[in-house]
Amino acid sequence: MSAIWEPETRYQIWLEIETLAGEAQARLGVIPEAAARAVRERGGFNVARIDAIEQETRHDVIAFLTNVAEHVGPEARFLHQGMTSSDVLDTCLAVQLTRAADILLADVDALLAALKRRAFEFKDTPCIGRSHGIHAEPTTFGLKLAGFFAEWTRNRDRLVAARREVATCAISGAVGTFAEIDPQVEAEVAAALGLMPEPVSTQVIPRDRHALFFAVLAVMASSVERLATEIRHLQRTEVREAEEYFAPGQKGSSAMPHKRNPILTENLTGLARIVRSAVVPALENVALWHERDISHSSVERMIAPDATVTLDFALHRLAGVVDKLLVYPEAMQANLERFGGLIYSQRVLLALTQAGVSREDAYRLVQRNAMATWSTGGSFLDRLIADPEITACLDAGGLAALFDPAYHTRHVDTIFARVFGPQ
Repeated sequence: MSAIWEPETRYQIWLEIETLAGEAQARLGVIPEAAARAVRERGGFNVARIDAIEQETRHDVIAFLTNVAEHVGPEARFLHQGMTSSDVLDTCLAVQLTRAADILLADVDALLAALKRRAFEFKDTPCIGRSHGIHAEPTTFGLKLAGFFAEWTRNRDRLVAARREVATCAISGAVGTFAEIDPQVEAEVAAALGLMPEPVSTQVIPRDRHALFFAVLAVMASSVERLATEIRHLQRTEVREAEEYFAPGQKGSSAMPHKRNPILTENLTGLARIVRSAVVPALENVALWHERDISHSSVERMIAPDATVTLDFALHRLAGVVDKLLVYPEAMQANLERFGGLIYSQRVLLALTQAGVSREDAYRLVQRNAMATWSTGGSFLDRLIADPEITACLDAGGLAALFDPAYHTRHVDTIFARVFGPQ
């Protein structure tokens, strides 16, 4: 990913754009075929030399063209025929962003594979579901992971769409009117680079396309953080249902030898902030002056490599965390049983309403016993059985039957089929 943003890569793409444009112009009879052939055969550049020329010209594209001309010779006078700098810069950025998207798509595929494998591994492993961080009702750990898999499937679709959005080429000349260059040149360059011609480039490719691209990266970063945050919570000492792999010889603290800290997922939480920070500048790039200005340029030279490299690293790290995640089913079972069966309160509530009790009265009866169990411990079921207002409607056997974790997970297969399809 880093190599995409190196000067060597950027200038190589620039040279390919200029070469393709020249070859298209030669086929149209605008420049001699020998000139186009000379650029293809002798075209080259030297990064240090371009930097030196730019010290004088204060213009990166002119510095580049000057250096290429030093390699090509007299035929270089036909370089950049009818083109403007943005034709090269914007088309190059499109190539770079599509290449970056391809790497990110491969990263997402690796993460999806890890999530799917672990989801099926723990498909039927019961654990407590939490809302507001508080015990709610039983679920399975595999179902948790299936939810993340579904989210990353959506992210993949979004990235495919964002890649398509930025994969446009502009070879339209000053203010985008094609006054000095045939639109056929743009079409041929676009096809050769795997891009689509920009319908109206105005001299630059509209930045709403790029804003969407970086917004999608930000959504992906938030999904990274959501999964990382879940793991961080599950690794807390009081929970300890899952934790990052802790390698032999690894140290958790300089002061406390017992520590096993969630350093990778904490790191991912921080990296997500960096990727999201690109969104506002990308949105502000949309409003350029008239047909073009370059207020967007400095922004993109920062956020494009920063956001893509950071997200590439984060996705690779997250896939590794999921792949090697340590999971503790015994702790999950212990947490399920930790509060004396309070997690079955909704079943009792609904059973009472089915038995003819109003919802308001049923809620009062169940909550009264639940709060006593919450405060002083003991068995929620025993309290319910000892409550004559409840046993007047539900006998002890009927109440006990409501305390079955399998009831809550009986549709896991259905949900998995929705997420993963037939297996």
